[in-house]
Amino acid sequence: MQERNAWVDYAKAIGIILVVYGHVARGVFNAGLPMDQDKYLLVDSVIYSFHMPLFFFLSGLFFYDSLVKRGKTGLVVNKIDTIVYPFIVWSLLQGVVEVVLSNYTNGDVTLGEVFSLLWSPRAQFWFLYALFLVFVVCSLVYAKTDRRYFLPLLLVFGVLYVLSQDLAVGSIGKFIFGNVVFFALGIWFNEIKAYFLARYVPLTLLLGASFLIGQYLFHVTFGLNWEVGGLSVLALATVSILFVIALAMWLGRFRMGWLLFIGASSMTIYLMHILAGSGIRVVLGSFMGIDSIAVHLIVGTLIGLVAPLLAQMIIKRYDLYFLLAPPKSFSASHLLARRAMAH
Repeated sequence: MQERNAWVDYAKAIGIILVVYGHVARGVFNAGLPMDQDKYLLVDSVIYSFHMPLFFFLSGLFFYDSLVKRGKTGLVVNKIDTIVYPFIVWSLLQGVVEVVLSNYTNGDVTLGEVFSLLWSPRAQFWFLYALFLVFVVCSLVYAKTDRRYFLPLLLVFGVLYVLSQDLAVGSIGKFIFGNVVFFALGIWFNEIKAYFLARYVPLTLLLGASFLIGQYLFHVTFGLNWEVGGLSVLALATVSILFVIALAMWLGRFRMGWLLFIGASSMTIYLMHILAGSGIRVVLGSFMGIDSIAVHLIVGTLIGLVAPLLAQMIIKRYDLYFLLAPPKSFSASHLLARRAMAH
């Protein structure tokens, strides 16, 4: 019998490993190290075709139950604490560090760009920005929506995803319409989750074959890149996500504590991995004179995963939780509760 929701942490682990590797590879490529450009661009496009949609999907899995439990106001307020707060804190921390170390890195970041985070999120933090917007929109849309409308809503969001490329929706609209379909897919997936859990072995094989064929046709046969968007990317991302989910359910038969730990700590890794990965690239290249692509990719990915986990342990050991979550007395949830008691 599978450990309850272990497959979710396995899926998060797969996703965050791809995130870290993808950013490390991009950093190495942008640093001008001698990489095979065609292979780099192929692997980069395969990863980016589904790894962030996967995280929107996973965020959607528990959304509806949380909405029913907290209500739309309570849910949005909770996300201010769990998404907006770390978004602001780590956007500022990473941005200031990038400004200070700009002479050693690929970027040329200014303080103006760092402090523009509320309307122009930088680096990996766009995901948290977009995720909060998606939570707000879906809290309004699903607040009075019956479960039988989950699939029609998913189809509507799919149409909006395809059409948003040609519509003048602005940057906020692109953050929402470019990602809400995958969040809605996660919401609807609960309706068929039991089917997947009962058949994850054949589904892993079937969806795995579909993943390989789909990625090959998209990238090799038709020579496309994930940035083209549209229906083909939506279909490719959907097949890829469902493959990862089926695979994660299969992995759920086994106990791999280290992988579960990575999955459970994916938020911390996401917040800190750029600093860790960029830092080790600078050390390897500028101070140790190492230009081996394999060393940069392997060591960069490992440090990008391990350093945030060590930081998380230090935060726990020395009660530095304000780095990841607001102090309780100042949290949005606490302020809402106080307001409710006053009335």
